[in-house]
Amino acid sequence: MTDTILDLIRHGEPVGGRLYRGHGVDDALSEKGWAQMWAAVGDQAPWNRIVSSPLVRCREFAAALAERHGLPVQVDMRFREVGFGAWEGRAREDVEQNSTEEYAAFYRDPVNHRPPGAEALAHFVQRVVDAANDVVKDHYGEHVLLVAHAGVIRAMVAHALQSDLASLYRIRVDNAGISRIRYSNTGACLDFHNSTLRTRHTHLII
Repeated sequence: MTDTILDLIRHGEPVGGRLYRGHGVDDALSEKGWAQMWAAVGDQAPWNRIVSSPLVRCREFAAALAERHGLPVQVDMRFREVGFGAWEGRAREDVEQNSTEEYAAFYRDPVNHRPPGAEALAHFVQRVVDAANDVVKDHYGEHVLLVAHAGVIRAMVAHALQSDLASLYRIRVDNAGISRIRYSNTGACLDFHNSTLRTRHTHLII
């Protein structure tokens, strides 16, 4: 079997700084966020195509990168961020200080203690995994860049490692951090996590 490679990059910092942004808050990238993204990819473009979340903080960079390198780009709704319900648009410090019990319960058990109105974690992970499986099936043997969110990348990394859902928020994903999952006849393998293409130049040759 020819390997299919998915590089996963988290969007840069959006306008408004660090907030709980699920799929209910659609802020654009800040100037800093754009700089983070271009710095992360550098001049490299080893991909056959780009796939993106529909949210503007991902989609606009995906379109700009695709135009720069003449790559096809497609948007998949299933790669949007997890819904945070009542926490959408709130700063972590605000939730920690003003919804103390909910905050503590969430980080203790994010599966069973979701923010009010939030998307179920199992549902979120399943839609992301289904979308990733379709990308692998439809673009067998290709090298694909997915521009997405911390939650999406956590879901895919956890699935590749066969980790419990409760561990998702123990996976750090930096703005513009890049991870790589390689799909072969033995399944999914995490090649590296939370890096940049510039520091991983030796991995660019497949």
